Amino acid sequence: MRQDGRRPDELRRIKITPGFLTNPPGSCLIEMGGTRVVCSAMVEPTVPYFLKGSGKGWLSAEYSMIPGSSGQRVSRERSKLGGRTSEIQRLIGRSLRSCVDLSALGERSVVVDCDVLDADGGTRTAAITGGYVALALALRKLSAGDPSLARVLRLAVAAVSVGVIRGEACLDLPYEEDKDAEVDMNVVKTSDGRFIEVQGTAETNPFDRGSLNRLLDLAENGLTTLFEAQKRAFPQ
Repeated sequence: MRQDGRRPDELRRIKITPGFLTNPPGSCLIEMGGTRVVCSAMVEPTVPYFLKGSGKGWLSAEYSMIPGSSGQRVSRERSKLGGRTSEIQRLIGRSLRSCVDLSALGERSVVVDCDVLDADGGTRTAAITGGYVALALALRKLSAGDPSLARVLRLAVAAVSVGVIRGEACLDLPYEEDKDAEVDMNVVKTSDGRFIEVQGTAETNPFDRGSLNRLLDLAENGLTTLFEAQKRAFPQ
């Protein structure tokens, strides 16, 4: 058993509350154990300069941790984003772009904002999983006024962390496990079973192919549960 009483192959308690914010057309609060992230999605009638006249749209993401989200105050990034924040934003954006048809979006931009209220490990994976729900809700609501938006969303995307803790492969790492993990990995997949990204790092000893396979198997089992949670928050 792990420190929080879970089996190695068990996710933390997950809860997705759709429509968490009043103003955005799509939003949710995603809770995975002690990690809580507010995700929202809004559509703007413009595109970046490199897409003007192309007929295609764009999707980007912004990620931040509020000052009280961690044990030590997190400073606001007012003028320049830190390397970690930039990397996470790019990951969320890449992941969510894979589930939309940018041509069907037309010359519009979707911005998905992910704000961490409480950080207890897995904030980026929770942001991707919740970000999809916010995106799907926004496109559904806006398609009532513009039916073309109903064709933008192609499939679901979710993400989860896995790692090696004291020699054992474990699913969905909280902070106390993540900070001492021998191997730390984030896995992002589509609902039709394809990988978007696998981020894996050995912190101490390198890992072999067998360990990689065990971690990917764990991640895929956890992602099945996350896709089900998304469906409950966003029924088809």
